[in-house]
Amino acid sequence: MNSTLFQTTSGRRVPPADARNSHGAPAYRFDARHALAQYAATGCLNDTYYATAEMQLDAVLGLCAEVPPAFIAKTALWTRQKGFMKDLPALLAALLTVEDPALAERVFDRVIDDGKMVRNFVQVLRSGAVGRKSLGSMPRRLVRRWLESRTDEQLFRAQVGASPSLSDVVKLAHPRPTTASRRALYGWLLGRPFDLDAIPDVVRRYEAFRADPSGEPPDVPFQLLTALPLDKVAWRHIALRATWQQLRMNLNTFERHGVFDERVGGGRLAAKLRDALGLASPAKKARRGVVDVLAHKLRDPVEVARARVLPYQLLVAYLASKGRVPHAISDALHDAMEHATANVPSIEGKVYVCPDVSGSMHSPVTGHRAGATTAARCIDVAALVAASVLRKNPDAEVIPFEHDVVDVKLTRRDSVMTNAEKLARIGGGGTSCSAPLQKLNREHARGDLVIFVSDNESWVDARGSSGTAMTREWEAFKVRNPRAKLVCIDIQPNRTTQAKESRDILNVGGFSDAVFEVVSAFAKGGEGAKSWVEVIEQVQL
Repeated sequence: MNSTLFQTTSGRRVPPADARNSHGAPAYRFDARHALAQYAATGCLNDTYYATAEMQLDAVLGLCAEVPPAFIAKTALWTRQKGFMKDLPALLAALLTVEDPALAERVFDRVIDDGKMVRNFVQVLRSGAVGRKSLGSMPRRLVRRWLESRTDEQLFRAQVGASPSLSDVVKLAHPRPTTASRRALYGWLLGRPFDLDAIPDVVRRYEAFRADPSGEPPDVPFQLLTALPLDKVAWRHIALRATWQQLRMNLNTFERHGVFDERVGGGRLAAKLRDALGLASPAKKARRGVVDVLAHKLRDPVEVARARVLPYQLLVAYLASKGRVPHAISDALHDAMEHATANVPSIEGKVYVCPDVSGSMHSPVTGHRAGATTAARCIDVAALVAASVLRKNPDAEVIPFEHDVVDVKLTRRDSVMTNAEKLARIGGGGTSCSAPLQKLNREHARGDLVIFVSDNESWVDARGSSGTAMTREWEAFKVRNPRAKLVCIDIQPNRTTQAKESRDILNVGGFSDAVFEVVSAFAKGGEGAKSWVEVIEQVQL
């Protein structure tokens, strides 16, 4: 008898691998529902480290053909409302107009909920990707309903953006104006004759300022004003009126135009906003009013929640503006991060969090796109998750890995932002998802929850005849810790994992703090311990 082939092992039998990942290494294939959710929560239809945009689109459309339309609708709703994604929910909503028009009508308003989303929806339909190259009567009616449900001012503000523009959307949808102001607004948007007396006030103020860009700028999206010769006072007014996301995205622009210069005027507007927010404003600090107001807005938990910001977007804003903006603004970004990661679970017992810092994790988290590639990398997201878990769990231990474990010292008392920045500076090399578990087994460690954040493309440890190296190490860990649970958070779109889902293993994908809600319920067990697909299945249509 060959004793090498028939060794006695402890723990459960490791399930055989049924797939290969992008490196050709053993892996486990997600079923169609889980794979679709994975793509929808992490894919942005751009080129990633392992897949082109075209490959992602083909994969998503192929997966949609394997699942019921109801699951497509629920995935679109969850990834838009919880995951804050844009491209994939718009694609799924467009596909539903072909696969199940009645279902598309039921979920349209909740998925296509702003100007960016309606433009994405229209562009998908025009492209022919889902089987039609024009809107058609039913999608046209949905778009008209979206236009009619907005006020004149909301439509005016929604015109920022192109490919297609809002005027393109209006041309394609053929809405019928029911008021004189709406008729004038459509005429203005389309460059056609319109009744000047009926035009909405916001358009009148905007056109007046364009004709004479002096004095206080109108309260309109600042992207409509940037081509005009604005002075520092005007830029200060624009910053004070900016939405939370506009403020977060344009800190360097505002700094460059003197918004944070305490010698610039505009104090009366700052005072009004400061009073409305209930901020203290002693006379000797009146000149710092603008910075105070902007910092307060950035750290306001209500504003952070309303903006539906992804934590990594805050890290990008912090890193890009560090050393250029006042300390009060940088400190406010730290505070905002604490709010944005509030859903990180506090877990009883020992927690290990393992961020992947390998070479592939240094690619843009939302993929490459000409002229619009994000500065945020996969490693930034992994670092944020690790730092967030450490912040909420005193007994947590962070074990970064690439081809092997990387030694790095983190302090729980540091902010999420500081620890994430420290983690994101390390890494490179190949991927071995089994390395952290191998270390824990070597040290005979005890633990209750192990969290991996990775792209799941493990290959350095591709050896052995059964299953994946990560699963084999997990089963060895379970011998000492029979009640332990494993969570694999994936941040890149693919169809495989290194750990097959079971009652003690959860696979979930995405960048938003909604992922923490799923992880928290799974870690606590009981009634809330559901798979990610089960969570999506519970979405109400």
